[in-house]
Amino acid sequence: MKTRKSILSTFAILFIFSIAFATQAPSPAYFEGKWAVLIKDTPQGSATIPMRFETVGDVTTGYFMEEGAQEESKMTSVKISEDALNAAFTISGYDVTLYLKKVDDETAKGDLMGMFDAVGTKVK
Repeated sequence: MKTRKSILSTFAILFIFSIAFATQAPSPAYFEGKWAVLIKDTPQGSATIPMRFETVGDVTTGYFMEEGAQEESKMTSVKISEDALNAAFTISGYDVTLYLKKVDDETAKGDLMGMFDAVGTKVK
């Protein structure tokens, strides 16, 4: 009898923990809007790339301004998972990937192509 109660208690506790720590679907709301993304220490020096992200339905789209361009360019892909963003785009003839993870309400940090540090700051 005690064994059955302890097994049931264990399952009940596991069930409660699984509900308490269940992750919700990632929300793109954090990355919505304009960002200034500083890419540090590239061979051409550090550069800030203006970016903008918008979500329609379940699809997040990213745009960026290349230096000297008059119009925004659309990113190839943008994926948001938990509190991080992965984007792919072509800039200055190079196919690149950008990873940013939320640090606080105004800042995200990550890297460009896994080689260059990136710091994103929300633009108000």
